[in-house]
Amino acid sequence: MKKYKKVYIDYFGYDVGDFIACESCQKTSVDLHHLKFRSQGGKDIIENLAAVCRDCHNKCHDSRKFNEEVKQKHLNNL
Repeated sequence: MKKYKKVYIDYFGYDVGDFIACESCQKTSVDLHHLKFRSQGGKDIIENLAAVCRDCHNKCHDSRKFNEEVKQKHLNNL
């Protein structure tokens, strides 16, 4: 398991295979999105990792505004 996935699962107490809702739209999440991209210095820490569905993940990469909205929702969930 990748380190960042373990960070997320451990923080929220999930087991592998548990349903994890997209933090934006509540559909089934399929990705963990780095809110600040690793290529831009983003770390594998819980504050930087949001569970998202594929559609929302794509929107995060296409729109800074949407990415910021997901970030705020994520930080409120911590």
